[in-house]
Amino acid sequence: MTTKYIGPLHALLIKAGLADGTDHAHVVAICLFVTLLCACIILGHLLEENRWMNESITAIILGCFTGSVVLITSGGTNSHILQFNEELFFIYLLPPICFNAGFQVKKKQFFENFAGIMLYGVVGVFISFAVITAGCRYIFPAFNLGNFHIKDFLALGAIFSATDSVCTLQVLSQDETPFLYSLVFGEGVVNDATSVVLFRAVQKLDTTDINGLTALSILGSFLYLFFTSTALGVVTGLLSAYIIKTLYFGRHSTDREIALMTLMAYLSYTIAELFYLSGILTVFFCGIVMSHYTWHNVTESSRITSKHTFATMSFIAETFIFLYVGMDTLDVDKWKKANERASFSIAGILLLLVLLGRAAFVFPLSALSNYLRRTPGTRINYRQQIIIWWAGLIRGAVSIALAFNESTCFLQFTTSGTSRTSEHATIITSTIMIVLFSTVVFGMATKPLISAILPHHLRSFQSDASEPPSPKDLASDLDLQTPLLSLADKQNVIFANGMLRRSSLTMLLQAPTSTIHKMWRKFDNSYMRPVFGGRGFVPLIKKSPRALEVRLLPETDLAPG
Repeated sequence: MTTKYIGPLHALLIKAGLADGTDHAHVVAICLFVTLLCACIILGHLLEENRWMNESITAIILGCFTGSVVLITSGGTNSHILQFNEELFFIYLLPPICFNAGFQVKKKQFFENFAGIMLYGVVGVFISFAVITAGCRYIFPAFNLGNFHIKDFLALGAIFSATDSVCTLQVLSQDETPFLYSLVFGEGVVNDATSVVLFRAVQKLDTTDINGLTALSILGSFLYLFFTSTALGVVTGLLSAYIIKTLYFGRHSTDREIALMTLMAYLSYTIAELFYLSGILTVFFCGIVMSHYTWHNVTESSRITSKHTFATMSFIAETFIFLYVGMDTLDVDKWKKANERASFSIAGILLLLVLLGRAAFVFPLSALSNYLRRTPGTRINYRQQIIIWWAGLIRGAVSIALAFNESTCFLQFTTSGTSRTSEHATIITSTIMIVLFSTVVFGMATKPLISAILPHHLRSFQSDASEPPSPKDLASDLDLQTPLLSLADKQNVIFANGMLRRSSLTMLLQAPTSTIHKMWRKFDNSYMRPVFGGRGFVPLIKKSPRALEVRLLPETDLAPG
């Protein structure tokens, strides 16, 4: 991490006796940035019930305001309090966000809706990728918007196919709309990971000889990266579970348990990047496996501490990124090299293509999902489809962090933070505008849109008594104790009471899913849990002083999740 000197501001701090050298100036800059993070958290809490605002939007607006002040104070030369290396985003900020997403995911809902999530998050990415790439390929030359190559169009298609549903999830209620929340959350995580893997596949593509086999080459590279990254995350998660179960770290120190879980998760991410795989996908599935096995092998105090530690790290990282995005909007180095007229034109075209690309797969794939799933409680009605479509329009913190990272080749258009050509600088400024516009405008309109399209009297039928009331409630921790894959009990009741007769094709497609669930449950109970631990296979350690203290807490406080 490096700093960029702020001349007038630094001089003012020296006059005020707040800075007397380079090292102290670094400390002052970090202190100011941490103060801004605290302000974001406080303002976000105060505006939590506001129908237009949320913490993400608050952080971006505060970042823009701070960037404006710094820009004026520095005489128009800089808009950042700290100038960070792009690797900071990728190495230190993305891992806790992605890991916590997998660790805290509602496993039962996630895997019950796994087919729909994979349709949106994988198949949908390819459809959106094709729409955006084709649109850029034919529209940019028509409006003379720069000298781009086919690889640039493919890169844009992959980058802008990545959604960021953070803002939407902050206003969706898991109590009132658990089914919708599960779809949006699961699709957002899988979508981001798929987009990263797809971009890696595009970067390895030889664009000098494109033919009919090019699509198959991209698909093959995608499947290789997808499954190898997932396998690495699963193996690392199982290894952490086996080590903790075998050595009983909690018998001596709760700190060692949490430290090992954190380091093993981060190790999975770094190994994936070392071998040019998808760190996002690896650490996400590592989080799922750790929550299913490793988490149940530790002491009671470690369960509570680890759950809130991972959530806090993710929350701080997200706020940090949004705040920095706001300040980066006014980066004069990028705007000096960019063509401002072309930047606004490209941003508008890309926003339109994002809208079309999103609609091109949400509504058709929803119809396909409804045809295959005739159970009333699992069908996606038209109102829900509109919300799912809207939720995926936001391009936010994760997208901008990936777009500015050089080591993943997402920095296709920049080198060490500076653009190589005017066209590439124009793409960067357009990306910033899209992230800013979609996060603020679409994010502010999300809560009113949900209230208008899905009023409260239409939400109650979606609630599921088998799920905990809220992720913020202590009782929600019980979800981490649910099986990794399980059939919905409510569906069994519906089948018992009678339902619409399904076609032979539907029964044929759904039968393997039910069989896989049952086979996995049997395999998990017979082989996996006895070896790697898990709920019911590793007794709670209550002989240590730490555990004795935890036993005094109410039973509801000991629930995981």
